[in-house]
Amino acid sequence: MKSALQFDDWNVPATASLAATPQPAAAALAPVDAEQKRVVNGQADINQLAPFKYPWAWSFFLNANRNHWTPLEISMAQDVHDYQHRLTPAERHVFENVLAYLTTSDILAMRNIGLAVMEKMSAPELQIYQARQVYEEALHTWTYQHCIETLGLDQSEIYNRYRVVPEIHGKIALANRRLHGVLQSGRPLTDRDALHEFALAYLFFAAVFEGCWFYNGFSPVFALQRRGLMKGAAEQLQYIMRDEVLHCAFGIRVVRQLLEEENLRLDPQALRQMWDEAETAEAAYASYILREPILGYNAALHIEQFRYVANRRARQLGMSEPFPGAANVLPWLDEQANLRKEKNFFETRVTEYQTGGALAWE
Repeated sequence: MKSALQFDDWNVPATASLAATPQPAAAALAPVDAEQKRVVNGQADINQLAPFKYPWAWSFFLNANRNHWTPLEISMAQDVHDYQHRLTPAERHVFENVLAYLTTSDILAMRNIGLAVMEKMSAPELQIYQARQVYEEALHTWTYQHCIETLGLDQSEIYNRYRVVPEIHGKIALANRRLHGVLQSGRPLTDRDALHEFALAYLFFAAVFEGCWFYNGFSPVFALQRRGLMKGAAEQLQYIMRDEVLHCAFGIRVVRQLLEEENLRLDPQALRQMWDEAETAEAAYASYILREPILGYNAALHIEQFRYVANRRARQLGMSEPFPGAANVLPWLDEQANLRKEKNFFETRVTEYQTGGALAWE
């Protein structure tokens, strides 16, 4: 009688040797020296996390995990009533188009980090934070979808606005063009021209796309929140904003490290063009979503705050301000990133998403 498992049951030839052929021992490798790590073009073992060369990157990862939340834990019941009965047509136009822009932008951000930036990083402590960032961008996309479903909006119509509304499409098209230097994989970053293009594209992503367009982009909904409207959606955006501030700060830190390590100076004319294009696209977008001012908020305030935040990002990069003299016309905007475990701004409930201590943002 055959036993339960016979070798011929597994199609092993009868002549096959049951003992593996001895293989020569692999040559021992030298231990990893943290100083050999680099942002790009590094030669250290990408699979060995420590010793750290960039301990600040590991701190970003730990900090990000303290802001854990899901959109299902925030009540949207009052928002449904607000949207149907309290918002004016102009306010609904603002709210819907902010959602329409964000739905596409966070998917673009997720793909940019997950499919392009991470594979060019050559230090694992940088990659591990970016892995968390990819998850957060997916979580943000889920959040916008949850808001759209809860409010009963036409999904096809909302999701397609970035294609059919020129002012929304303009920002996405500019981002796609600017991020081409990150997304392409054919040119090695040992080539100085390719390295310059990569650095400029990543700077755009961190400082403009996430640091200005996202940071400033939530403010129309926060303006509604300040009047007691759409508080659930605004609270969702507060948690997203906390993530985005970390994304921006991390990206700026990486860019500064990259420029220092590679002894790279970005072309001032290319930087000027980047800021001007970003401002033009943002002004067109603001003029569309705020074609009719809403109480306490208008297109002029939106674009001036963009300029003010852009100056801040430039200073964080150690660069000259692109819009000297821009005023902080929305002094309450920074408060939105500082949500703690205490009662939220309108005391709708106790928020318990942050599992650690206070987060450091900038």
